[in-house]
Amino acid sequence: MRGADILVEMLVGYGVDTIFGVPGDTNVPLYEALQHREDEIRHVMARDERSAGYMADAYGRFTNRPGVFECPSGAGAMYSLPPVAESNGSSVPVILLTIDIPLPGEGRGVLTELDCAKLFEPVTKLSVQVKSPEKLPEIVRRAFRVACSGKPGAVHLQIPEDMLLAEVDPARISLHVEEECRTFPAYPTLPPRAKLEDLLKLLAKAERPLIVAGGGVNRARAGDRITELAEKYNVPMCTTMTGQGAIDDDHRLAIGVIGDNGFHPHANWALEHSDFTLFVGSRIGSVVTIGWTFPRITLNRRLAQIDISPEIMANNYENLLSIQGDALLVLEELLSLDAAIEPARHDAWIDELNSRRKVFWDHAEEALRDERVPLRPERAVRAFNEALQASGKPALIYSDAGTPTPYMTRFLKINDRETRFAIPRAFGGLGSALPATVGAWRADPSKRPIGLFGDGSFGMTVGELETLVRLQVPAILVLFNNGTFGWIKGLHRLKGHNQCFGVDFLAPRGQAIAEAYGLKAWTARTAAQLDEALAGAFAHRDGPCFIDVHVESIADRVPPVYSWLLKRGEDPLDLRPAEKAYL
Repeated sequence: MRGADILVEMLVGYGVDTIFGVPGDTNVPLYEALQHREDEIRHVMARDERSAGYMADAYGRFTNRPGVFECPSGAGAMYSLPPVAESNGSSVPVILLTIDIPLPGEGRGVLTELDCAKLFEPVTKLSVQVKSPEKLPEIVRRAFRVACSGKPGAVHLQIPEDMLLAEVDPARISLHVEEECRTFPAYPTLPPRAKLEDLLKLLAKAERPLIVAGGGVNRARAGDRITELAEKYNVPMCTTMTGQGAIDDDHRLAIGVIGDNGFHPHANWALEHSDFTLFVGSRIGSVVTIGWTFPRITLNRRLAQIDISPEIMANNYENLLSIQGDALLVLEELLSLDAAIEPARHDAWIDELNSRRKVFWDHAEEALRDERVPLRPERAVRAFNEALQASGKPALIYSDAGTPTPYMTRFLKINDRETRFAIPRAFGGLGSALPATVGAWRADPSKRPIGLFGDGSFGMTVGELETLVRLQVPAILVLFNNGTFGWIKGLHRLKGHNQCFGVDFLAPRGQAIAEAYGLKAWTARTAAQLDEALAGAFAHRDGPCFIDVHVESIADRVPPVYSWLLKRGEDPLDLRPAEKAYL
């Protein structure tokens, strides 16, 4: 067998049905091997290696299988770095294969020579170079084991081209796969039962308990279980940005999103006033705690933490209890135990939180119905909410950083257990949402892939419109168009620099660009136009479609970001926040 055939055989054995990538000089042998197995594994050609990585990232986020992508040597590997870093930082299992120059060319000035194994070391769980074709099966097994076990993450394999061209005697190798590592979490763990009993005792003592669901709950597909636990003991629940969707947003126990970006004031108030908080699948990082300045009353000695990774336990606060284990298994085990907890004891606490929650949403109604031009982001979210609910079908929604993030997080409501909402928050880079719709589609073709992004992001990945049309991906793409890097411009103004520098550009003619690539497209400058465009987009099933929404910039009015409001002298916990412009 050739090394390339061994590699593809192993990928097929691990259940890989899609590999994203970009062709180059060195990966021709891999493409030849893939061509012979087209009925088992599909290669999706992207127009840029970074895009291929974000496709794999979305595939990994929306399935329980690792996303796989490949690239050629040199620049292809360098372009692949950003998505790999994002996946690893967001605990998404992804495997990158860089097909490199032949080993004999090392150190001899061969074009595109690069120490890729060292390049990817800081941003992966494992980065190794294959130096023997006989070791390919062993290293592929290790790649899937590392990516899928413990805290999921990214793995990089540097495979010299001659490893793929080499002839290998099948009798000298084993092509077996580890069944446990075809999906994640591989080898999930449970803590001792005594620890779970201790947790329930802490919960029983609490007068104002709170559960916080982080991104790890969604990664573990444990939303139903954590909701069931909250219902069993009548405990209110908040989520982090990446944990949104773990509980239906209109559930009586769903208080809202905590943290800095797109937060709910009543949710942050709940975190500050809780006397015992259980964090599940959250590292309790800087966004959740607003740079470890909130709650203003420290969390020390009033929280417990459940996480798959022991490395982050009590890393930022002094925990009452740290429980290492897979979120789904731990929650199922907790549900199997009985505790002396009287659910009605928490009614007054829940009533107080829901009273505050109602005041916030009643006040928000005015902004959500604001018809002025340029469109307010709040009104755009309301239109999206209504169109999504009217469609009656689940969706896989991927949002970029920038304008969509704080407003979607604050005002989007997901009450469909099959709909998923993802925001890449490890590094917050632009350019992921558009290509991510391809990965979402390959993850689950039965659900509508939706990408939300600003015009700064759009300019970085516009070429993937061709990919969407070529593959006839039924994606809905929503461009928030305002002709600026709005988040950065807003930061300039927050610091008092009203003569902002280096942040403005020509607003793209989104509809014209999309139509030039063959997409069905609309332009929406008014609320009525947006409502009509969204209705048309959800009704359109023949390939991708595009909505160019002209919206107010984050730089014109202070967005729902706690630290920004605080810097402006406002009370971020005000349930009736006043409208504040920068000028």
